[in-house]
Amino acid sequence: MSNRSDIAFTHSVKAAQEARGSRDGYEKAMARHDWGDRVTPALAAFIAERDSFYLGTASADGQPYIQHRGGPRGFLKVLDERRLAFSDYRGNRQYISVGNLDENDKAFLFLMDYPNRQRIKIWGRAEYVEGDSEVQEAVSDPDYDAKLERAIVFHIEAWDSNCPQHIRPRYTVEELELTGRLV
Repeated sequence: MSNRSDIAFTHSVKAAQEARGSRDGYEKAMARHDWGDRVTPALAAFIAERDSFYLGTASADGQPYIQHRGGPRGFLKVLDERRLAFSDYRGNRQYISVGNLDENDKAFLFLMDYPNRQRIKIWGRAEYVEGDSEVQEAVSDPDYDAKLERAIVFHIEAWDSNCPQHIRPRYTVEELELTGRLV
């Protein structure tokens, strides 16, 4: 890859952009500033405010799967400038993400801030960690009443923020109570 953005702008994507007239604009934008591959202070602050996100994985033959992950605000932790991690709490016990990661470690995180109409997309590789008390302690939240089964460690390869176009603001009950919009 010549640019980190090539993780998404594959040959086929670039051909589609070229055919539809947007490729030159993306070439110029990437020449000015390519996507990040490390956690910046702004990204860390954005992550610390999230109480949910979406995890994308795929099977070995490419069948995609998206799963919502939720927890207390800040449950997605920054381990260092290239790694994020979160508690994988007991859920419906289908283990689709875990099974996918066994055969294909490519993964994607999609983080939304609906009230402020911001989103962050993070590409990388992920692994699940079971039985490692140090990692599990780093991601656990003793005040959250859920059973931690494992930790998911995400290795960042590229990330990008996206324009706010078409994001409809949505608010949690807590956010509405703080603004006085919910009585």
